[in-house]
Amino acid sequence: MGRILVTTALPYANGPIHLGHLAGCYLPADVYVRYQRLKRRNCIHIGGTDENGVPITIKAEQEGKTPRELVDYFYKSIKESFTKFGIIFDNFSRTSIPLHHKTSQDFFLKLHSKGYIVPKIEKQFFCQNCQRFLPDRYVEGDCPYCGSEGARGDQCDECGKLLEPHNLKNPQCKLCGSTPDYKKTKQWFFRLDLLEPRLKDWLDSKQDWKENVRSFALGWIKEGLKPRAITRDISWGVPVPLPQAKGKVFYVWFDNVIGYISSTIEWAQKLGEPEKWRDYWLSQDTELVHFIGKDNIVFHAINWPAMLMAHGEFVLPSQIPANEFLTIEAKQMSTSRNWAIWLDDYLDKFPPDPLRYILASNAPEKSDSNFTWDGFLNKNNNELVGTYGNLVNRILQFIDKYMGSRIPHKGNLKAEDMELLQKIKELAKEVEDAYENFSPKRATEKFMELAREGNRYFDYLKPWELNRTDKERLSTVMWVTTSLIANLGLLSEPVIPFTAEKIRNFLKIKEYRWDELGNSLISQGAVLGKTEILFEPVSSEKITIERRKMMDNIIKFSDFQALDLKTAKINSAERVEGTDKLIKLLVDIGGDTRQLVAGIGDVYKPEELIGKNIVVLLNLEPKEIRGVESRGMLLAAVHDGKPVLITTDTDVPPGCVVC
Repeated sequence: MGRILVTTALPYANGPIHLGHLAGCYLPADVYVRYQRLKRRNCIHIGGTDENGVPITIKAEQEGKTPRELVDYFYKSIKESFTKFGIIFDNFSRTSIPLHHKTSQDFFLKLHSKGYIVPKIEKQFFCQNCQRFLPDRYVEGDCPYCGSEGARGDQCDECGKLLEPHNLKNPQCKLCGSTPDYKKTKQWFFRLDLLEPRLKDWLDSKQDWKENVRSFALGWIKEGLKPRAITRDISWGVPVPLPQAKGKVFYVWFDNVIGYISSTIEWAQKLGEPEKWRDYWLSQDTELVHFIGKDNIVFHAINWPAMLMAHGEFVLPSQIPANEFLTIEAKQMSTSRNWAIWLDDYLDKFPPDPLRYILASNAPEKSDSNFTWDGFLNKNNNELVGTYGNLVNRILQFIDKYMGSRIPHKGNLKAEDMELLQKIKELAKEVEDAYENFSPKRATEKFMELAREGNRYFDYLKPWELNRTDKERLSTVMWVTTSLIANLGLLSEPVIPFTAEKIRNFLKIKEYRWDELGNSLISQGAVLGKTEILFEPVSSEKITIERRKMMDNIIKFSDFQALDLKTAKINSAERVEGTDKLIKLLVDIGGDTRQLVAGIGDVYKPEELIGKNIVVLLNLEPKEIRGVESRGMLLAAVHDGKPVLITTDTDVPPGCVVC
């Protein structure tokens, strides 16, 4: 095997990493990369954040920030979370940097010069109220397939179908809620249809791919490929380098994947070898492996290879080991409903390795899998603490207490010793095959089986009795068990690297090398390093808190403290022109007057609102509703489906803090 170039899907820099991201993409990639490095193969891991396009602009507008402020914050946050979780990258780049812009533009111009990119007039949703074209994620409506509300113009999160904005029923502008119109605009399209025969032949040759990836991609081709838009009418992103396309940027799916190339170029530049990236991208000896989630298959198995084919210089993907989805407590993850477990929040309370192990052992490799907090507790306490940790701890504590803290010497091996040593080699081969074939799930099953074998051997030979009756036999038994845990650390390093590092330090092993598997790995007579408990049990009370936090959508106290709630008095009220429900209010909040827009006109008449003492949320991002700016929100309860204002029971002056 020559060079291996591993990439992971670039996460949007508009939010933190959650468990679905880890299980589907980043953890499997890290496990694979760590294994390849133990094999001493030439393997690099390239990643970064996707900082362009509609998802960024929407989030920035929601938070009242500029796109630059948003991506700067989340780039740092995401990178720190990955580092703490043990995900190693050779380069973790950004698609908002000038290097990526230039790389994407050069790629585009090459395709354009070869006739693979053409302009076309199309109709696109246009919001008259916001006076802007609405890219796919700025439009929401009802899914035409499953009927669920809140489907985006590019995808329905409920049924997973890819959509176009015009497919939606009851479409609405995500920004103001109004019904958009269709308006003509010029966009540039990538001629996917021209690459269809070559793509099909290429996919037909990938007999060793995971069936879910190959069948999904071939299914798309069977339906027929059509030209696909690669430009958008927004201001944030990579500008299209054509005079006639002024004001347009690349659609994020087009420049996102080119980020793999620009990140590799940046890696080479940081090494001081600026041309080294070519050794990976321009060499047919390179194994290009894309780790992605299920929702990214179409982009990496069809669109991206087609782009590479059209360009004509770069190596094509060798493997795309996409995983299925991870659900949380039997429900599909939803960031909008806060039904997710965030990595940064997890790492505030727990160490990384238990989650790495639990996600790997429950990986959605062939079908969707489910994460539960009860499952987390059981696997941590029974498998990591009770089996793996118990084996390592009892062996090292015994050596520390009864054998002068020195690794014992090997004596004459008996049948049971030889049987266990052979078992190490057999299971090591199975673990290796699992890593080679992108199955950390099977790898965890096998190295945990080895830990169980070690416990059985230890219990069967009873070293505590040999310590009284046969010191020579004791030394051999403890040498065998110490060799086992040394091999166990090496076998499990890709999945639980922090734990494996501890074992290596306990046993004074200089470095792990995969080609030494099955050997003793240890130095007889060496003094043990300082030992510690590998895994701590998790209490059911702690798990109950985490589960309740999700079920009740509990927020941190600091989040509540950030809310600026104050009393206010309504000074004036009038209906927003052309609406039945919207009322424009001017409220006094104690020396300051704010304008609010509230949808309470079907219950309250404007004149009966004047003079009421209400509660308002002030530090809410300003929002334009039907052309009227609203700078806050009044608080109301819902009774029988209708709003009821939250008022004070005494004549409290405006501006009092509500707490």
